[in-house]
Amino acid sequence: MNQSTQPGRQTHSASAPHAFIKWFADIAIGEIPLVGGKNASLGEMVRELTGKGVKVPDGFAITAEAFRHFIREARLDERIRTTLSDLDTHDMANLSQRGHAVRQAILSATLPRDLEYEIAGAYRQLQGNNAVPLDVAVRSSATAEDLPDASFAGQQETYLNVQGVAALLETSKRCFASLFTDRAISYRVDKGFDHFKIALSIGVQRMVRSDLACSGVMFTIDTETGFRDAVLISAAYGLGENVVQGSVTPDEYVVFKPTLKTGHRPILQRTVGSKEFKLVYDLGGGKMVKNVPVPPADRSRLSLTDDEVLELARWGCLVEDHYSAKRGQPAPMDLEWAKDGITGELFIVQARPETVQSRKNLDVLESYQLGQRSPVLITGRSVGEKIATGRVRVIKSAQYIGQFQEGEVLVTDKTDPDWQPIMKKAAAIVTNRGGRTCHAAIVSRELGVPAVVGTEHGTDTLKDGQLVTVSCAEGDTGIVYEGVLPYEVKRTSLKSLGQPRTKVMMNLANPEEAFSLSFIPNEGVGLARMEFIITTYIKIHPLALVDFERLDDRMAKAEIERLTTGYTDKPQFFVDRLAQGVGMLAAAFYPKDVVLRLSDFKTNEYANLIGGKTYEPDEENPMLGFRGASRYYHPRYQAGFALECRAVTKVRDEMGLTNLKLMIPFCRTVEEGRRVQAEMAKHGLRRGENGLEIYVMCEIPSNVILADEFADLFDGFSIGSNDLTQLILGVDRDSDIVAPLFDERNPAVKKMIAQVIATCRARGRKIGICGQAPSDYPEFAQFLVEQGIDSISLNPDTVLKTILAILKQENA
Repeated sequence: MNQSTQPGRQTHSASAPHAFIKWFADIAIGEIPLVGGKNASLGEMVRELTGKGVKVPDGFAITAEAFRHFIREARLDERIRTTLSDLDTHDMANLSQRGHAVRQAILSATLPRDLEYEIAGAYRQLQGNNAVPLDVAVRSSATAEDLPDASFAGQQETYLNVQGVAALLETSKRCFASLFTDRAISYRVDKGFDHFKIALSIGVQRMVRSDLACSGVMFTIDTETGFRDAVLISAAYGLGENVVQGSVTPDEYVVFKPTLKTGHRPILQRTVGSKEFKLVYDLGGGKMVKNVPVPPADRSRLSLTDDEVLELARWGCLVEDHYSAKRGQPAPMDLEWAKDGITGELFIVQARPETVQSRKNLDVLESYQLGQRSPVLITGRSVGEKIATGRVRVIKSAQYIGQFQEGEVLVTDKTDPDWQPIMKKAAAIVTNRGGRTCHAAIVSRELGVPAVVGTEHGTDTLKDGQLVTVSCAEGDTGIVYEGVLPYEVKRTSLKSLGQPRTKVMMNLANPEEAFSLSFIPNEGVGLARMEFIITTYIKIHPLALVDFERLDDRMAKAEIERLTTGYTDKPQFFVDRLAQGVGMLAAAFYPKDVVLRLSDFKTNEYANLIGGKTYEPDEENPMLGFRGASRYYHPRYQAGFALECRAVTKVRDEMGLTNLKLMIPFCRTVEEGRRVQAEMAKHGLRRGENGLEIYVMCEIPSNVILADEFADLFDGFSIGSNDLTQLILGVDRDSDIVAPLFDERNPAVKKMIAQVIATCRARGRKIGICGQAPSDYPEFAQFLVEQGIDSISLNPDTVLKTILAILKQENA
């Protein structure tokens, strides 16, 4: 696998009389007409990036001139034209008949002898002095492939574990024939490419023995939202075709680019995929590769180490930066990678431009919202952010694709390029297998069709003719609902939207929505709720993890064991999951401020966590009981708070997300504020160090009355209008009976808010609001602007209308 050992290559390339062979190191990105997009990119990386540490397996291209020479010598030109003269890509039978006839004509022809000689000679040079025939990957590379505006992904064939000259010559002919697969013919017609102006080059590349390790796909942009500061890596055991084709649900990793480049380790997400099978060499039986089951223990663990994830992400950034500089504009990339199971080395084996999210119009904000919900039929990973409705059509084999009708919801095990002619007719797509980088996902994005992949049992659960709603507008989880549900599509032009002097921030809880919501005009996050992450991604009471060995609740213990599979250090599970959720929120809005409110469960809510009843007291009024700041330094919860602090330290120090600020909820006294900060300092969170700012929630009358004293201790205040209104008016906001009296617009509440804003302005402290009132009442937002508040933090769906209201007030 040594990249530097390429004997005789330059001499051979220079002496090739017909330019049938060109080595990767002699190819530049501008040579797509000669070697196709795939080979041009491989050559560019070998020439320009291997010196920067990126590893690319050596190889050579059989050029487009070789293809044309073959077609001419075998007199296939006119035969192909005649066969395709009455082509109708909308008629599946017609398309299949014409494609088959062209492919058979090519496969029946004989390669010219001079071309065979050139290919055999290059293969022997690549093999070098090794007596054993070299394993190579043979990849088609069309001259209209991997363009910035059309990916042509999967249209032609790839063959793995090809050994020996005879096998290479036969496989090369099969690659040439694959220029006329049904899917390739259909795709060219859809994209407006002339069949006879496109030729095929072939890449012959040393095989990386990922059959003994793992491989996958990497995007240098978030594939669902177009968020450009993320690297998405998919990984599964064995050769990479299973990930590309969606044959397995892979592991997924998300890495944050800006702080990766400053030497930090910002792995924002690690998601274990099911990885049921792996593609390996078939050492007998005539096949080149075969699928074998993955042992259960290997399925449940991640296939890459953190160091390997970070190395791949760094390479992805290098490749993207190189192409961005070359094109003079951002150039997100779609790459394939492989790990060699013998040497342990990682390699990039393909690189092409990302062609969907990078071309999105960022001046128009489009959002889909369900009007109502119904029973959930099945869930999986969402692809895109749209919603669609239609009748289910379950198709379990490609031989039945002719049954599919336009506007139906395609439900199948997985798709491959042969399915593309009907995918473009689908209202939505649902698959049993695959991750966010599989074939179904890539094509769905390109077509603008919502897809839910990796459902596991979609073909069994959903029935032909059943009316369903497919929603990809609710974060990473795609949902198939029963029946046709109403939904709304909102499109907002951002070009004409002004920027108010008052900062407009957002209230957020769900990390899965963070990348998408970051495109809404904003000045950061004024309230990031930790509780959602704990209940959704952790589900376990922190003290049940700390005391796991001594826990008496056997049912809780069994459930904890299941959820924390792979963790011998149970508390670390809490730290890692919380850090990943918080990290996603902080990264999505970086470098803008993201203010994280530390946990503010009430005792009855903590008790509902797994194992929680063991640790929580019964309180008559939890709303006014053991909550917020009082828990953090109390012996009953100190060990749990320590885990929260460790997670925050990991986000700020390890991931480098120092835009994360902290906020203390329900802090009743100034002394309590001091005790909490002392507890935080024990775990490395000292106010002022590494830019750490600590705010306090202003939600108790004492926070207003003693605002001067609290201002000595904290960097800023955030008004929690819900609790503040409750305590000023003496109204239990959980009581239906007195609910009509709860109103943040009450003069007493407004007077207290005006008072604390004035104190903060006098003391030079930041003052914002994160309560519900300005989201519900535009006039309340206008009142806050009149008082001179620094920032207003809103629910995402009210940001745009509130910005307009604030601009009106500021310009009055």
